[in-house]
Amino acid sequence: MSIHFGTDGWRAVISETFTFHNLRLVSQAIADALQDSAPDPARVVVGFDTRFLSDRYAREVARVLAANGFEVLLTRTDTPTPVVSYAVKAQQAVAGVMITASHNPPRYNGVKLKAAYGGPAPKALTRQVEAALLDNERRARGPNLMDFEQAQAQGHIRGFDPLPAYEAHVRTLLDFDALAEADFPVVVDAMYGAGRGVFPHLLRSSPIEVHEIRGERNPGFGGIHPEPIPKYLHALFAALAHGLGRVGLATDGDADRIAAVDEKGRFVDPHRILALAADYLAGHKGWRGALVRTVSTTRMMDRLGRLYDLPVHETPVGFDHIAAYMLETEVLVGGEESGGMSVRGHIPEGDGVLMGLLLLEMMAVRGAALADLVDDLLARVGPAHYRRVDLRLRRAVDKAALTRRLAEEAPATLGGEPVVEVNTRDGCKYVLADDSWLLIRPSGTEPVLRVYAEARSPAMLEALLAHGRAVAESLL
Repeated sequence: MSIHFGTDGWRAVISETFTFHNLRLVSQAIADALQDSAPDPARVVVGFDTRFLSDRYAREVARVLAANGFEVLLTRTDTPTPVVSYAVKAQQAVAGVMITASHNPPRYNGVKLKAAYGGPAPKALTRQVEAALLDNERRARGPNLMDFEQAQAQGHIRGFDPLPAYEAHVRTLLDFDALAEADFPVVVDAMYGAGRGVFPHLLRSSPIEVHEIRGERNPGFGGIHPEPIPKYLHALFAALAHGLGRVGLATDGDADRIAAVDEKGRFVDPHRILALAADYLAGHKGWRGALVRTVSTTRMMDRLGRLYDLPVHETPVGFDHIAAYMLETEVLVGGEESGGMSVRGHIPEGDGVLMGLLLLEMMAVRGAALADLVDDLLARVGPAHYRRVDLRLRRAVDKAALTRRLAEEAPATLGGEPVVEVNTRDGCKYVLADDSWLLIRPSGTEPVLRVYAEARSPAMLEALLAHGRAVAESLL
């Protein structure tokens, strides 16, 4: 069976591989993997997003888990992944299962497996799940199933609302007194995802006027991918252009990612949001802790680390690597270029809701528009021009072999700047003397070469991307 857990779970096309039958098999494998270490009785939280059949899929997961002796807490409605993840920890559950395909196209659905600490399941656990899948297939063992209504009647499955506990926790991290004095309007783009209704609810006692767009349930996501990048945010740009708000916030399909648009209509990418958060928490609140970023994320974090004398750690791509640091040491803020980020005191989970509220707090406390906050940041630790391009190849390449080749053939200079560091933590990354960088990461599963670059000038950015395109052309 071709079911494999990636860095954040299992995703597949609905009705092709993501079927009720396969989901039951995966749920049984999760139950088997949890049985060895689970206390008795063991509790599992199950949640779901707004995708086609997600609520029905969540019920099937609950049926299988209940049949295997687990107490299941099932969310009553679609819920953001970070809210479900916090519930896992708050409810002292052994794990969480979230039915979502996050930012993927509408035809996909998936399973995210969460550990007891409220973050991505470690690889050891997902390997156990995959091993159980194979073992069950070898033994022709089907899933245990329990009638849903019977499981409810016997107390094995209970519906619950995880938002109140999440709100109480978030209020310990953020300055809601400052938000209570803010008076600027906000446009929130839920992108038809599970973040819908959450910002209006959490800000209900604030004078902040929240205009939520694309907040209705639409499993087709209006023909877009629920990913908060400029090509899918035309509705948010239009709302701000029509004067509905001074700032725009956008969350992805399961609200674990964040992006923003300022009042001038400029896209504020996750790199800048992450750096703003680090600057604010260290510079204004005086919080301490490590700064953790993935290999594809802005080196403004490194410059802020030097400014505030904070350690900086670089990880491979994937929030699970950031989560590992958050479990091991005090992390002030950690994040990745795709928009998943978290802060000290929170669960080790990307949280678009928390980070959106933190942006509003920054604006309220500093009495400044988001555009001014970004301009001030770039004046002190920028400039930083970033772009990522995905280049199609004729065939998939061996990631390890190409990475070695790129490291061995590292150029002495790029765009006129010396290459001062070459690392192969995840792909091949060239760091230049002026802190610009180029990362080339071959996909391990499809014929795509991912090229990421950050530069101190637009001209240098183009030079770096041109080198990446030349590498892709050499592979054709």
